[in-house]
Amino acid sequence: MSYSCDSAAERLADKLGFSCHDAHPVVDFRNPLGLENATMVFLELLIIGGAAFALVHAWRRWRRDGDPVSISLWFASVVYLAVIEPPLYFPAWFGLEEHVGLIFSHNVFTVQFMYDRLPLYIVAFYPALSQLAYELVRALGVFTRRGALSGSLAVAFVCQVFYEIFDQLGPQLKWWAWNPGNEMINEPALASVPMNSMYLFASVSFGAMTYFTVRFVGPKDGRGPLTGRQIGLRTVAAGALAPVAMAVAGVPSNVFRGGDQLGVQRAVLGAELALVWIVGLYLLVDAWRARRTDQGPVASPLFARTYPALYLGVHVVLWLTALPAHFAAVDGVTEQGTPVGSLWYTALCTVAATGLIVAALRATRFQRAEEPVRS
Repeated sequence: MSYSCDSAAERLADKLGFSCHDAHPVVDFRNPLGLENATMVFLELLIIGGAAFALVHAWRRWRRDGDPVSISLWFASVVYLAVIEPPLYFPAWFGLEEHVGLIFSHNVFTVQFMYDRLPLYIVAFYPALSQLAYELVRALGVFTRRGALSGSLAVAFVCQVFYEIFDQLGPQLKWWAWNPGNEMINEPALASVPMNSMYLFASVSFGAMTYFTVRFVGPKDGRGPLTGRQIGLRTVAAGALAPVAMAVAGVPSNVFRGGDQLGVQRAVLGAELALVWIVGLYLLVDAWRARRTDQGPVASPLFARTYPALYLGVHVVLWLTALPAHFAAVDGVTEQGTPVGSLWYTALCTVAATGLIVAALRATRFQRAEEPVRS
């Protein structure tokens, strides 16, 4: 058996409809019309196109407006991925098989890296989503009024909302599969999605990365403009420190890891997720109320006015295509043998995402000048 395709990886690959043997160590290309299902192509276009759009937007913010936060956050997201993803795909390579084990496996998309474990759209997902959340929060003025910490907490909430609309759908459509044999990490779960992932990957990672980025490269009293080299080094630090923050944030629930304490761990993670919602909603509602008393709306770039709505709209359509199989599922498993996500939580996230998009649009105006971020 290949050292890059152990028994657990082989089972998940078979379940998703491909073989993990003889995969290219660097990159593989596939016909986009020959993927497992048509939803995968639309997902790739949405996320990869969004990341490219976000990069153009971030570059303009830096070169035209002198604000390096967006470009730094874009690349910090890629650094974060480079640090966090390889140990998840190959835990044995990093001595983590007993402590972490294989958590999940992606399906094969048009472009795959690292022995078919890393789709290109996943590389693009982190910068696309981090920019989406950051711009919505910035448009509502949370960073300007309250600073880096509060703004980053709001980003953690916005990422939770948009990420889980995607996360609760993926397993049913075979975008990836969670490893059912890894109960240590993948339990407790909300429907088919591990609650650890919902809290740490969908919120803590993005919130921490945003906080470090704004603190490291954002405007600060007594600090002049940073050079490109300084921005680069601080960007790498911001992306590399995000997994450290995730490890610290995971301590409360990990204390109760174990089959006989699963209920306690579920309660802890549920409380942490509830706190993400409470703090995020408070900060964003407060920002919206403050905006209504300001003299006028803030400027909004094209990215903030279009991509969040496009991201939500495409996912709503994908969810609609998945609903018949979802409702026909027996014991949470469709006729195709795939697990379904939580419909009620997805609906809650969709309502929140819609509200955020509308609030940000109403708080903005279409012109070139933009607000700085206070760190």
